[in-house]
Amino acid sequence: MSIWGKIGVGAAGLLFGGPVGAALGFVAGHYLFDRAAEIDGADPGVAFTIAMIGLAAKMAKADGVVTEAEIEAFDRVFRVPPEEQATVRRFFDLARQDTAGYEAYAVQIARMYAAQPAVFEDILDGLFEIAAADGVLHPDEERFLERVADIFGLSPGEFRRIRASHFAPDAADPYVVLGVEYEANTDEIKRTYYRLVRENHPDSLIARGVPEEFVRIANDKLAAINGAYDKICRERGSN
Repeated sequence: MSIWGKIGVGAAGLLFGGPVGAALGFVAGHYLFDRAAEIDGADPGVAFTIAMIGLAAKMAKADGVVTEAEIEAFDRVFRVPPEEQATVRRFFDLARQDTAGYEAYAVQIARMYAAQPAVFEDILDGLFEIAAADGVLHPDEERFLERVADIFGLSPGEFRRIRASHFAPDAADPYVVLGVEYEANTDEIKRTYYRLVRENHPDSLIARGVPEEFVRIANDKLAAINGAYDKICRERGSN
């Protein structure tokens, strides 16, 4: 069964009651997804995807209006199969009604993946992809993303590096893309580069339980990381 089919099973539990529905949370209190990881034996990919749907929907609402471009960006990131779109959209529409509860979702994810901090960057990348749907990072969207990053324990420098993968002008600065200081020595830059390559390799994402539908973002990011490292090496005359 695909990951979307598994979510469909969870949705049935939510809609018709029973222990699965109780574990997934309740609509009225804005916590539809924040207990997904507490299901006994839950598939980590399912828990991740459900939480991402909630955060993505609320991110889209951060500037006050959920646009078709943002919904299309969500569909593009996750590549939901046609037969599962109704179920996934039901979750999305419930969560997008307002931004209330988004911090609880982020806290839940922070607990779920405390031992896998690289997942936090995966999530921020997905949210930035939706924020970039209209080509503009709205101040309220940026505040939303900064708060999520803070809950995840990401530093301001890490947040700026992730933002640079999606928005100019930082996207043109190879040092920002790699998250290193301008005065960093060659060895430090090389270590950072290899770490980022490992963390953003598609095999690493799949091993972290990230859905395969989400890997395309990492491929784009990996290209930016490689380009930034090559540019620094050319500037410094190193390899």
